[in-house]
Amino acid sequence: MKLAGKKIGILFEADYYENEIFYYQYRFPEEGAEVHFLTRLWGQDKITFHGHEYRAPMDCRKSFENMSDEELRSYDAIIVPSGMVSDRLRYTEDVEKIPPATAFLKRVFAEPAILKGIICHGLWLVAPATELVKGRKLVCHNNLIGDARAYGAIYTNEDVVVDGDLITGRSGGHAHLFAKKIIETLSIS
Repeated sequence: MKLAGKKIGILFEADYYENEIFYYQYRFPEEGAEVHFLTRLWGQDKITFHGHEYRAPMDCRKSFENMSDEELRSYDAIIVPSGMVSDRLRYTEDVEKIPPATAFLKRVFAEPAILKGIICHGLWLVAPATELVKGRKLVCHNNLIGDARAYGAIYTNEDVVVDGDLITGRSGGHAHLFAKKIIETLSIS
């Protein structure tokens, strides 16, 4: 088991791409990793989210809000998945403040030991904090190439791109290649 003892957090919300999320749900534990889906629970014990394609229900019971630095550092990787998840996570009650999920992502990027994974439209979550990817090589969905360049990132036309502690993937349809690279990288760290 290449990932025995490793812990992976996956940001989660409604309209998730089922094929991608279900792949992670089974593939990472297959290599021995502990997987946690993280969201804003809005004071609830759990929220049931429905997928985009098949409306498949999936419960989420863990929040990234108010996560201590110690708990954050217990993660080996944090992944921002494809599809509408990041758009939904960009919601903020106070338009003068960055969304809580982006604030969490900023904390993740401040920890060099945590591998960051962003795939497809997950790049949307970076919009309020473009400094996170400025000057970094990445790939994203073809519809977001202009966004990536506007953020100051170096768009790279490959299916999966590694830039230090940042791994990016082109689309949810490339989740298997993205996950493979995450597994390879975590297995040597």
